[in-house]
Amino acid sequence: MKIIVFGATGGTGQEVVKQALAEGHEVTAFVRTPSKLTISNPLLVTIQGNATNMSDVEAALKGQEAVISCLGSDGLGKTSKLTEMTKNILIGIKTHEINRIAYVASAGIHKEIPGLQGKLAQFILRNVLNDHRHAVDAIMRSGVHYTIARPMQLTKDPLTSHYRTDITSIPEKGRKIGRADVAHFLLESIKKNTHVNQSVGLAY
Repeated sequence: MKIIVFGATGGTGQEVVKQALAEGHEVTAFVRTPSKLTISNPLLVTIQGNATNMSDVEAALKGQEAVISCLGSDGLGKTSKLTEMTKNILIGIKTHEINRIAYVASAGIHKEIPGLQGKLAQFILRNVLNDHRHAVDAIMRSGVHYTIARPMQLTKDPLTSHYRTDITSIPEKGRKIGRADVAHFLLESIKKNTHVNQSVGLAY
């Protein structure tokens, strides 16, 4: 499968790239700074660009079969950058008739984390969650087959391929999940066409 990864130099994005290449997929890594991606593989193509630039995004999407977005926020301030980048990706997806996207958001975008933990997340991460929520809303309205990942606290734990999912909230008492396992979930959903048009909470 030909998969393009946006945010490929981030922690989760790099895990997606590594795992996809190990499985024999043709991977295009869309990055702002190619030097941050040190992976070398004949199946990997690196494209330098900025997801806020529509022409960069549209050109990179040509010939792709699926999109995985691991784009993240640059900080905790008020922003609409994720929404803007996602809308550019969706326009490019429509142009090139791609019908599958997996997107990493964050637990809390639906105000689904219970108790004090949820209240703290809504306060501290309010701007990031708001931007992700608007991006997810755009994806859901687009008509493209999507899977939204809502991971709890991200860690550097190694790949286990064993984690819990919840399509209505978050896994009960779930606190964290490794970036490698989030990447595994994204790839599995694309390969096996599972969790289509669902927003899925992830945790161990």
